[in-house]
Amino acid sequence: MAAAVMAAAAAPLCGQDRKSRREKKEEKMEAREQLKQMKQSEKSQWMGISVEDGDTVYLASVPPSWIFSSLDPKKQESYRQYYRLVYNFNKVYPYAKMAAKIQDIVDSTIAVSNFNHRQEEAYLSTMQKELLNAFTPVIRGLTTSQGKLVTRLIDRETGKTGYKIVKEYRSGVSAVFWQGVARLFGQNLKSKYDPTGEDQVTEELVHKWESGEFRDLYYSIFFEYPRPSPIPPEYR
Repeated sequence: MAAAVMAAAAAPLCGQDRKSRREKKEEKMEAREQLKQMKQSEKSQWMGISVEDGDTVYLASVPPSWIFSSLDPKKQESYRQYYRLVYNFNKVYPYAKMAAKIQDIVDSTIAVSNFNHRQEEAYLSTMQKELLNAFTPVIRGLTTSQGKLVTRLIDRETGKTGYKIVKEYRSGVSAVFWQGVARLFGQNLKSKYDPTGEDQVTEELVHKWESGEFRDLYYSIFFEYPRPSPIPPEYR
């Protein structure tokens, strides 16, 4: 259901790509404050010790560090596109993962509740209203490119295209309607995620995210750590 709501609504509610200088300044200040707090926290940690043959050895856990290759000045345009993808991925991937998680919850609820057709429709309608109320402000803040990306990532996380999700949870008529709306904004709800083709670079970012490498990659590009996406507490 969350996947259906986000896949259908991402395209028409996307905003503009630009942010005001004041917003950018505030984001940088918050990131610096978070980094400062992290450093203070690291300094306050206790070190372990081990006594071996009368010698005291200090023990410490050192977090991994990632080294990335230097940039080729001749490929500035491709790097700009990559930077934009990294930024957008950080913002929307948590929503794709969350959509898959809520879809599993909804499917499980329907499976164990023995709903008749009317009860199932009422349950799905209630869930849709709750999710729209919770995520409409978030979706409105997405840019067109972010809307396209989250639609494809939802397909990756759920194994279903946005069109199929809308059709299963609402109706074929709804799916056709939202596909038409998506087309107006340059999107296609029927397009499938292609990890070895069009979405190969995005797939690499997914693996970096899962391995814990993405955070340092983001810092190496923007010189600040990524900010978490504002997901409502009840859906985390």
